[in-house]
Amino acid sequence: MPGLDLKVVVPHLSVKKGTRPIKQGQGRFRPELIPLIEGEVNKLIEVGFIRGQVSHVDFQHRPCKKEKWTNSNATTGHEALSFMDGLSRYNQIRMAPRDEELTAFRTPKGIYCYKVMPFGLKNAGATHQRAMQKIFDNMLHKNVECYVDDLVVKSKKRENHFHDLRKVLNA
Repeated sequence: MPGLDLKVVVPHLSVKKGTRPIKQGQGRFRPELIPLIEGEVNKLIEVGFIRGQVSHVDFQHRPCKKEKWTNSNATTGHEALSFMDGLSRYNQIRMAPRDEELTAFRTPKGIYCYKVMPFGLKNAGATHQRAMQKIFDNMLHKNVECYVDDLVVKSKKRENHFHDLRKVLNA
């Protein structure tokens, strides 16, 4: 499966002890939507983002500790900017194997869990930001700004922009 090296970042879910589980049943779907749902599940299985046959899952949505981080706008004074949207960026970060089953969900086809960090986890943004900080290390806030799954490559001088883009894309 493509993605970030496990040495870069592996998210762990911080589950509070003593939290009462909230059980949630499978949602009801119109019959004509079931083949579409199954198609999307099959796509996620094929690319290795989810796995099936989850054992002993209690379908709890447990509160996680919130991590706060900020990202300031620092593009003033730069002559050239390139904006990039990170397609499936969250799905490049593997979940810690012990936490995969905590991401379980039900579909009409069965029970599945994410092998990669799904979009929507409370700390997904902070985890992704940590990965970006490790990958772009000395470029952040100089040539690169990162917010959620978007990157801005910035250059003080227009003639340096292709060099800065190449540096970011090769990171």
